[in-house]
Amino acid sequence: MRLHRNLVLAVIESLSQIFNQKKQADKIVAITLKQDKRWGARDRSFVAETIYEIVRWQRLYAKLAGVEKEFQSKDYSNKNLFQLFSIWAILKEIELPVWEEFEGINYDKEKINKEYQELQEDRKYRESIPDWLDGLGGKELGNEIWTKEIAALNNQAPVVLRVNTLKTNLNKLQKQLSEQNIETKKIAQNNTEYPEALQLVKRKSIVRNQLYKDGFFEIQDASSQLIAHFLDVEEENKKGLQIIDTCAGAGGKSLHIASLLKNKGQITAMDIYENKLIELRKRANRADVHNIKTYAIKREGKTVDYNQFKPFYNSADRVLIDAPCSGLGVLSRNPDAKWKLSLDFLEEIKQTQQNILQEYSKMTKKGGKLVYATCSILPSENQNQIEIFLKSKVGSGFKFIEDKKILSYQTGFDGFYMALLERV
Repeated sequence: MRLHRNLVLAVIESLSQIFNQKKQADKIVAITLKQDKRWGARDRSFVAETIYEIVRWQRLYAKLAGVEKEFQSKDYSNKNLFQLFSIWAILKEIELPVWEEFEGINYDKEKINKEYQELQEDRKYRESIPDWLDGLGGKELGNEIWTKEIAALNNQAPVVLRVNTLKTNLNKLQKQLSEQNIETKKIAQNNTEYPEALQLVKRKSIVRNQLYKDGFFEIQDASSQLIAHFLDVEEENKKGLQIIDTCAGAGGKSLHIASLLKNKGQITAMDIYENKLIELRKRANRADVHNIKTYAIKREGKTVDYNQFKPFYNSADRVLIDAPCSGLGVLSRNPDAKWKLSLDFLEEIKQTQQNILQEYSKMTKKGGKLVYATCSILPSENQNQIEIFLKSKVGSGFKFIEDKKILSYQTGFDGFYMALLERV
């Protein structure tokens, strides 16, 4: 494989912004891929995948490169970043070009490969994770499950599509994509059905595809697609439901619910970020969804005034709380998250989760149902939060029906949790 200078420099600049400026990897990758219109699909793939690989294996590469001190301080020089890139290239058996940026970087390939094999015996290096996270995962999940799960979360995430059944169906879309030489497969595993899901056989970017632009499908992980079904909205006599999606974001789950309701009923999509709701409205228009209205949650700084929700109390047949969380279940697609998380943040987010449960649950009418969901794999963010809620004054008005714990090592998809409660 021949390395091209402009592509490598794009990778290095992106890594600098992700590591040193603490910017989100997915946003930086998206911006980087737009900077040169001359890049073909192979160039774009090289840039994106190389960035993500070096981000994912940052600690391991820093150890092999002899820059672990810089890793700890999160302050890489340009030379350090080229050293990380050099380790990536050596492990990929790619010959480094004779460029000035690589001058003085002369690693012994045999020594690097030997040390790499030795580090495979130490989980925190093998899986490239912080010490505190390794300890926490083992404590909450048990060492055997944690070992399997963190290995699975270091795999590249598959690309899964959700068919928009308001405009097409699974078989028709699969045929249309096949005619464009985009091969997909249906998903069914472990007695779990994914009725709107198609997985790309060969990973590729698909957001420029006209079928995507015309709203025939969305990109949504298979685990995430289970949540709308978990709300129990699909029977014909439930098409007039009032539904509130309290942490809607850009609306992936709201759009899925709308398609299951066949544009009947009413969905109120709430979020603290107005820009995400603007994106939701654009996506809804593209998908021919007409039963979603948005509500921008007002706040002062980080503080939400929960009094604004009083008009919504006891109004919804279904309430979805897709709560903010650590995001540990989606490390395969957001590997930079493990370098930004901390124990202090986890404690803060757990308090936020319980506050949201206590307040947003009040929107559920008697006989209505509430789904609490996270893209975390930690019991402390999931079933423990439900146990605390049910023992509280507000939670005593609900009964537990069922929950699902989805782990990546079992499915190959994102780690998720969802609990279904009913207000009695």
